[in-house]
Amino acid sequence: MRSVAQAVGVAPMSIYTYVPGKAELLDLMLDTVPISRCHADRSAADSGTPGLTMVADENRAMYQAHPWMATVATARPTLGPGMMAKYDHELSAFGGMGLDDVTVDDALTYLLTFVQATARAAIESRTAVVESAMNDAGWWAANASLLARVFDPQAYPTAARIGTAAGQAHGTAYDPDHAYTFGLARTLDAIGVLM
Repeated sequence: MRSVAQAVGVAPMSIYTYVPGKAELLDLMLDTVPISRCHADRSAADSGTPGLTMVADENRAMYQAHPWMATVATARPTLGPGMMAKYDHELSAFGGMGLDDVTVDDALTYLLTFVQATARAAIESRTAVVESAMNDAGWWAANASLLARVFDPQAYPTAARIGTAAGQAHGTAYDPDHAYTFGLARTLDAIGVLM
C-alpha cells in the first residue's frame, strides 16, 4: 500500500479512502490489466487451436508485461468488468469445438493454469539470474566442483545422459521459451482429445 501511495503521490493512509485493503487493491489491479486488452476488436478472434494458441499467447504476454500477476492467487476470481470481458473472450476461442459448457470451462482452466505455471517459472529463472548476477553458464561453471562431488554419473546414468543431452540442446538446464512452446503443444494436444 505504501508503494502505491508513493507512486500516486499521496499519503499511505489516504489509499484506504479508495480501497479497504490490499486484497481489494489487487482485485482492482487484476481487473484493470485485461480491460485495455479486451477493448480491442475481438470479432476477428479465431476459434479452435489457433484461438486457443492466441489465448495462451495473450496470457503469456500479460504475465511478461505484469509479472506480479503470475504470483497472485486467483482460485476465487476477480469479479470486475475487465476479468469478465477476458473470460468471455477466452471462452469464445472454444466455439465450434462441440464441447459442453462445463468441459469448455475445464479446458480453459487447464490451459490458463499451464500458462500461469510457465510464466512463474520464467519469472523465477530471470530472478535467479539477477539475484546471482550470473547467467546459467556462469552458474554451472561456478558449481561444477560441487556437482562433481555430489553427482555420480555411474550411479545415475539416465539422469547423466538425459540431463547432458537436454542441456546441450537448450543451452541451459531450463529454457522458459522452450518450456512454453513444448508444453503448449502438449496442452493443445490434450484439449484436442476432447473434441
